[in-house]
Amino acid sequence: MRVLFLGDIVGRSARQAVIEQMSSLRESLALDFIVVNCENAAGGFGITPAICDLLFEAGADVLTTGNHVWDKREIIDYIANEPRLLRPINMAEGTPGVGVTTITNEAGARLCVINVMTNLFMAPNDPAFLALDDSLVRNKLGRDADFILVDAHGEATSEKMALGHLADGRASMLVGTHTHIPTADHHILPGGTAYQTDAGMCGDYDSVIGMEKQAATARFIGRSNPRLSVALGTPTLCGLVVESDDSGLAISVAPFRVGGHLSPTAGTDVIGRI
Repeated sequence: MRVLFLGDIVGRSARQAVIEQMSSLRESLALDFIVVNCENAAGGFGITPAICDLLFEAGADVLTTGNHVWDKREIIDYIANEPRLLRPINMAEGTPGVGVTTITNEAGARLCVINVMTNLFMAPNDPAFLALDDSLVRNKLGRDADFILVDAHGEATSEKMALGHLADGRASMLVGTHTHIPTADHHILPGGTAYQTDAGMCGDYDSVIGMEKQAATARFIGRSNPRLSVALGTPTLCGLVVESDDSGLAISVAPFRVGGHLSPTAGTDVIGRI
């Protein structure tokens, strides 16, 4: 099975690029599923029902989020009734929505997606390791799903790496999100789980993690506190492509980058032709 995960969409131009290219990516990369982190898709902060609908219509199978999931209050009723839009599993009991979902495609393949948020340097949530471990006990490769994807949303690289080892041999892939910078550590862990500390963002990299660079820099200098806005240059789409065997464990992993300022990847021949 072949799955593409796309990192955090930041703003309109990136959102539009993802929507426009999703169908061709599915065909060119021979994908069975596409999963997208959408938590910054609405002006850089949050997600709206209308944007979710557009991403689903364009071909996203599941949408993941993170700490910005509630920035647009209108998402609350939507997420309560749309199991393909996830919020982190370790949010407090009673939080609207779900943090894990399983879908089946037309070929009968089953994809389970788990969305977890780390604890270090993030807003308070239930312990990430206990929540992920419980989800992987409840959702087992082979028994409950043919491919299990974990989006680990968080700041600390060490914490995401440790979550990767916790999931090793139990998930097809664990990929980090939130920092908006793609890391160069994509590999398959000893137990067969594909791993990357952060997939990066779908956004303009002539920026400060997707935000207009002059305003962001001015905030760091401290001379003013301007309102942040999304950088509007040509976006780079960043993500990870993982292929699994019949066991559900990874047999190949390749970073995906196309467009904008970052160098394109050629992790496989088919990626290199995009």
